[in-house]
Amino acid sequence: MKDVIIIGAGPAGLAAAIYTGRKRLSTSIISIDIGGQGNLTSHIENYPGALPQTGPELIEKFQTQAQKFGAEFVFGKAIKIEKTDNNFQVTMGDKSTHEAKSLILTFGKVPRQLGIPGEDEFFGKGVSTCATCDGPLYKDKIVAVVGGGNSALEAANDLSHFASKVYLIHRRQEFRADELTIEKTKNNPQVELVLDSVPIEINGDKFVNTVVTENKITKETREIKIDGLFLEIGSVVDTSIIKDLADINEHSEIIINERCETSCPGIFAAGDVTNTPFKQAIVAAGEGAKAALQTYTYLTGSKATLDWKK
Repeated sequence: MKDVIIIGAGPAGLAAAIYTGRKRLSTSIISIDIGGQGNLTSHIENYPGALPQTGPELIEKFQTQAQKFGAEFVFGKAIKIEKTDNNFQVTMGDKSTHEAKSLILTFGKVPRQLGIPGEDEFFGKGVSTCATCDGPLYKDKIVAVVGGGNSALEAANDLSHFASKVYLIHRRQEFRADELTIEKTKNNPQVELVLDSVPIEINGDKFVNTVVTENKITKETREIKIDGLFLEIGSVVDTSIIKDLADINEHSEIIINERCETSCPGIFAAGDVTNTPFKQAIVAAGEGAKAALQTYTYLTGSKATLDWKK
């Protein structure tokens, strides 16, 4: 039983973990990756106190601080949240469960899912949404990328620097990417195009072993042996796991007050997943700190967040 579980490891979640750790609250961070949207930014120059750097470089500093103060990382996808008496239980894609006295939801915009068998089970175990951060793990291995936009084609080209072979799976013949990117991808000898096709099943043991695709025209299936599968099919705000416990608005954002409290006592939220209007790393980090301090107040009954008042 943890004091707090943070779901999401972007700027909001990592900042929250720094603050809960400093308050000596036992903290677990559940996430499919570390960095979230921050990993997708190649140049950050508006974060106060940080000289121009890449998103992954800034996130690495966040992670180091969170770990310094005791945060434990649990990699995988949270698929269900339940209230148990005065506590909360989080169920993962592999059916494992984690319990805490409070929750901080910071999962922001989440990658769009395929919705096929094996996807939840192998998130973080071969299924990834970040070629930038996970690509180096697949040196001399075989990977596949799903998608047809700029991000998918750029991911395929980037992965070809590490992997021995890259399959690019796309539901159409035509791509939505820039012409130069399309040309570069088609001329890349390490990239094999699997067109008019969609993944229908992901298989493996402890990690991904194969992906099964179906040709949308011929209906023929093909099982492709891979070590990793990268999803590049866009992002959405997915608050389905919390909609029965906390209020959400018409944009599927979690509604919070000025203290990052949701409508459910013990559940707090911060960052892009909330109705906060400005979706920026610095805003998310600040909101994450606020959520952590309010969580401490909730758990201890302390008025430490108001100690400036005499």
